[in-house]
Amino acid sequence: MAQAGTLHDAFIAELRDTYDAEKQLTKALAKLAKASSNPTLRQAFESHLEETHTQITRLEQVFESLDEKVRGKHCDGIAGIIDEGKSIMQEDFDETTMDACLIAAGQRAEHYEMAAYGTLVAWAQAMGHTDAAKLLQQTLEEEKAADKKLSGLADGGINQRAADAAHPDEDEELVAVASSARKSSTKAGRR
Repeated sequence: MAQAGTLHDAFIAELRDTYDAEKQLTKALAKLAKASSNPTLRQAFESHLEETHTQITRLEQVFESLDEKVRGKHCDGIAGIIDEGKSIMQEDFDETTMDACLIAAGQRAEHYEMAAYGTLVAWAQAMGHTDAAKLLQQTLEEEKAADKKLSGLADGGINQRAADAAHPDEDEELVAVASSARKSSTKAGRR
């Protein structure tokens, strides 16, 4: 009977999965940046692409600190998220809607990475791999910051502009209702 795997084995497998995910994301982030029409969104994707290269180096340092061979194991999870992003980019959306959808695709990847790095940090700490935990925590913080930046762009106007483009008549109706309300209150004030 084969010996059961340990948490260390699961940790190394998760590291390899995450290493491959980061490698896959270097290609995907470049495509997301290229598809973005909003310059600030494009810059956010390009900036995170640069960070991702640093994160790959950091993962290599973690492998080395554990005397493990640096190698990836195909990450099906991120591959599926990337495929979803590719299908979004093939849709015929207006530019602002496409940007809103690209943010959603980017955030799916960020949330996947945050889950992976959160697990890796917890396991590294539990096993006493202090240096590895610190390196992984740095990356976890970067992933959280990237997610927050994307949320800020979405909440900062991209989602609303996409919604306004989707329902332009409603905007005109709201303006008409507000204008009518102002006129009514003005007339009431004159009585």
